[in-house]
Amino acid sequence: MTEALNLKSQIKKQLPAELVDFMQRAGEVAARQGQNLYLVGGVVRDLLLGRSNLDLDLVVEDDAIRLARQLVDIKQGKLTVHPRFNTAKIRWRDGSIDLATVRSETYARPGALPKVAPGSLRGDLFRRDFTINAMAVKLTSGNYGELIDFYGGRRDLEGGYIRILHEKSFTDDATRIWRALRYERRLDFRLEEVTLRLLQRDIPMLDTISGNRLYHELELVLKEEHPEKALCRADEVKVLPKVHSSLRGDDWLAARFTRARELTSPAPPSVELYMALLAYRLTDGEIEQLISYLRLPKATGQTLRDAVGIKAKIESLSVSGLAPSSIYSLLHGYSSPALMANLVASDSEVAGEHIQLFLNKLRYVKPALTGDDLGKLGISPGPRMKEILERLRRARLDGEVSSKKDEEGLVRGWVEI
Repeated sequence: MTEALNLKSQIKKQLPAELVDFMQRAGEVAARQGQNLYLVGGVVRDLLLGRSNLDLDLVVEDDAIRLARQLVDIKQGKLTVHPRFNTAKIRWRDGSIDLATVRSETYARPGALPKVAPGSLRGDLFRRDFTINAMAVKLTSGNYGELIDFYGGRRDLEGGYIRILHEKSFTDDATRIWRALRYERRLDFRLEEVTLRLLQRDIPMLDTISGNRLYHELELVLKEEHPEKALCRADEVKVLPKVHSSLRGDDWLAARFTRARELTSPAPPSVELYMALLAYRLTDGEIEQLISYLRLPKATGQTLRDAVGIKAKIESLSVSGLAPSSIYSLLHGYSSPALMANLVASDSEVAGEHIQLFLNKLRYVKPALTGDDLGKLGISPGPRMKEILERLRRARLDGEVSSKKDEEGLVRGWVEI
């Protein structure tokens, strides 16, 4: 263990005052119960790095649920408990805190969810993914703020290393492969030599992980500030092809992700948009394979299909001087992320201009006349009314009419009222 360090000042400086107050009071309540309470995981890492992280995980040595029931009133929050795992979550309007009882984990087979049993703090930290995430800070009085670092996490933070805690780490849970790449790129660290060798050895273990668990890890990558960094690294070490052999993390993808951020700023691109760009160069059949393998959410899967559908129309959209109604006809019905993906990915400047026009203006155009108005003109609901409304939309789009009165005149001429 490295030289003792106290993080009390970092906690006060980097965390909101209300959370600091909550943790101090939680430590006092735990001490009255004869328990030790610890702050663990990524927030400890980020306290040492001076980075913001409000994702707070607490562990207690005896009974997390009993402690949580006493703490819930401090924040006037909502309590959710999971007796099977002896864990609890306290939620309030703008945040939450997870509490767990220190535990050990064993894996019946590679890729299986772990079997949980009571344990010690040392064992609880050892079950975690990397040394930099296996530190704790004591929150009970007396030694409040003391850093507990059994496995050299502080040393690896200072050296800039991602290091697993034991050689079966990736075998037990191959999702850690994706997490290693995500942390390596986010922190601008490097995989420690043995960790990289074991990661490459255990790439086949990704086959033990279900598609929806892999998608969860991929989703976390896509929520990073610059997800292309981890995706390009995943391609480099032959991890990305395990998702689909045709996926590529390269300069093309990095440039498109950067452009997507420019277009959606100040908000980050959605996961759906990033996924559509990642899958953009796949064929229709490969898209379906990817959707099935990752068990993508319905909306995300539809976005990928929509992106392919629009891509097939790029040649038609590349014709200069297209009437607005023609642009509308080509693009109506597709999801916004799929449209944005084609705007970003297409090499056709004209097609891009048409997609931009649709996104910014054309998709919002509709007739002034409603079905009720047409009913007053003697047109009954049904296919004929629907056709007239569509003709009115086209007339609006192409500038043939600009007022409700103009529309009424068109309709009267069409139906000879």
